[in-house]
Amino acid sequence: MADASPVDLTEDERRRFQADALPLLDSLYGAALRMTRNPQDAEDLVQETMLRAYRAFDRFEAGTNLKAWLFRILTNAYINTYRKRQREPQKVSADEVEEFDLYQELKSHDTQFEATPESIVLDSLVDSDIIDAIDDLPEQFRLAVVLSDIEGFSYAEMAEIMDVPMGTVMSRLHRGRKALQKRLWELARDRGIVKGADGSGNQSSRNESSNQQSKTGD
Repeated sequence: MADASPVDLTEDERRRFQADALPLLDSLYGAALRMTRNPQDAEDLVQETMLRAYRAFDRFEAGTNLKAWLFRILTNAYINTYRKRQREPQKVSADEVEEFDLYQELKSHDTQFEATPESIVLDSLVDSDIIDAIDDLPEQFRLAVVLSDIEGFSYAEMAEIMDVPMGTVMSRLHRGRKALQKRLWELARDRGIVKGADGSGNQSSRNESSNQQSKTGD
C-alpha cells in the first residue's frame, strides 16, 4: 500500500483534487473491475490509486490530462500490487490470435443481410454480454480495449498509461478488437441471433414469420 505519512498539499491543491479527481472515481472503478474481475479487489485498487494520486498531486501539472495521469497510477498499482496476488497472467503472442472480421463472418453466413454488423449483433446483446466478452479477453488485449473503446483515450495517452510503445498499443488494440468481435459473434450465433455455419438463425425465422403475416394480410 502507499506510504501513510502526512501529505503536505496546499489548500488549493486539496481543493483541486476534490473537484477534479473525485468525479473520475466511477471511470476508475470500471477499469479496475475489468482489470481485477473482482469487485472487492477493484474497490481496493481504486482506493490504492487515489491514495497514491493524492500523495503525488503536488507533482501533477495543472492543465494536463488528469484522467490519463490517474489511469497511469491505476495501471501501475494493478501491475505492482494486485497482479502479484494472482497467477502470472497468460501472455498471448500476436501469432496466437486468429484474425477475425465480424462483417465478413456475417456476410459469409447470410448474404441477404442489409444492416450493419453492429445493429445485428451488438443491438441484440445486452450490456452484460458485452462486458463479459471483454472480461474474457487476455489481459494485455483487455486493457487496450477498455482504455480505447470504453474510456476513449488516444493511442499516445494509452502508450503513456501502459508504458509501452505506441506501435504495441495499436497492435494490442487491433488484436483485442478482433478477439472481441469473435466472442460476440459466437454469442450471437449460439443464441440464434445470426446464422451459424449450418445456416440456422433467428433472422431467417423472422423473415419466414414476416412472409406468413404478409400472406395472411393478402
